Amino acid sequence: MPLILLTGIEFLLLIGSVYIATSIRFQNPQAIAGHLESLPVRATVFAGVILICMVTMGLFQSRLRERSAGIFIRIIASFVAGFVVLALLFYVYPLLYLGRGILGIALAISFVFIVAAHLSFHHFAQDIMWRRVVVLGAGKRANNLALLRRKSDLYGLKLIGFIPMQEEQVVVEESRLLKPNGSLLEYALQHGVDEYVVAVDDRRKNFPLDDLLNCKMAGIHVSDILSVFEEVTGKIRLDLINPSWMVFSDGFENKPTREIGKRLFDIFSALVILLVAWPFMLLTAAAIFIESGFKGPIFYSQRRVGLGGEEFNVHKFRSMTVDAEQDGEAQWAQKKDARVTRVGQIIRLLRIDELPQIFNVLKGDMSLVGPRPERPVFVDQLSQSIPYYGKRHQVKPGISGWAQLCYPYGSSEKDAKEKLQFDLYYIKNHSLFLDLTILLHTVEVVLFGKGAR
Repeated sequence: MPLILLTGIEFLLLIGSVYIATSIRFQNPQAIAGHLESLPVRATVFAGVILICMVTMGLFQSRLRERSAGIFIRIIASFVAGFVVLALLFYVYPLLYLGRGILGIALAISFVFIVAAHLSFHHFAQDIMWRRVVVLGAGKRANNLALLRRKSDLYGLKLIGFIPMQEEQVVVEESRLLKPNGSLLEYALQHGVDEYVVAVDDRRKNFPLDDLLNCKMAGIHVSDILSVFEEVTGKIRLDLINPSWMVFSDGFENKPTREIGKRLFDIFSALVILLVAWPFMLLTAAAIFIESGFKGPIFYSQRRVGLGGEEFNVHKFRSMTVDAEQDGEAQWAQKKDARVTRVGQIIRLLRIDELPQIFNVLKGDMSLVGPRPERPVFVDQLSQSIPYYGKRHQVKPGISGWAQLCYPYGSSEKDAKEKLQFDLYYIKNHSLFLDLTILLHTVEVVLFGKGAR
């Protein structure tokens, strides 16, 4: 919610910058009046382009851990990218052109506004908008929250402390424990508590149900630790969930309208990407062919597991040596893998090796966004050792995905377990808006080379 508010404020600031720039550029009232008719559309386009560039630079991540200097650099990069996109857009659609004077002044004014708004928000947000939270419980489950120390790990929440339950083995450190004298409602009203998070190890023993009901009736939010973890970490903790939670919680639905909308979105987006990327694909194909001595294969196909556990062939540019798996056994990709070619190192870093999967998307085997498709041999192994692993096949695999953004490239069973928690979050909450957000943040991954291997 705080980030949505920030997005709205900065969108209005960007639009306002265009109007201010117009007033400065044309001090004659008649000249200003001549621009006012088309100015709303032009100002909206200007604001939309800059805002999208800011999203792609990762400025609206809930877990952004940059300091002020890092945020400042990202804003500069956003405005540079925005200027380039606007210049191209004005060339293609001259009717949207603001004029060099207005554009320059608007960029300068909006840059000052955005820097001030963004830095002020990250400095003051926790005191103004973050929810004041008290955890009910101080055992093993509650200690999972106590271990989250960084502000970015608890974004949007101001953790006041933990209230231990009777007959509960306390694990949380003593300095973080709270001991209210009266009821939970009285404590909440006295200390401005916005939310109680239930993290009791055993709800059958002395669970204050009536007390929590009184809090809820008084407007104090009551939530479960799983929901809080889902909100602040963007993943679903495997060690905390059970089948009943998955059945009764919101999400984990595949509605026909959602599937149709996602398919249309995939086809349109894949065609746009193909239209932009085909020159880079040709250059990549030529580079691979030259490096292999004009005789090696340019592409490679591999069996992967897709929707409903069905297997399909995934297509990529070849980034490893031809004999990468000479013994025929599947191997995890490793950091600084010796099997990767020189061209392969570059195209993996820039994610160009993934581009042929666009044809998998157009064919319908994959989506642009979804869990990473895994090889059948690894799926068999991981399904036996990791609970709920098969649930990731409820949706189509994707070229990009929530887990790919939030967790570095995996090369072990432990990594697969961590990534599954992000995949489950995506499966539970997937929507076209989330898909678009992931695609925009994927640009940031490509630009900064995060997670490439």
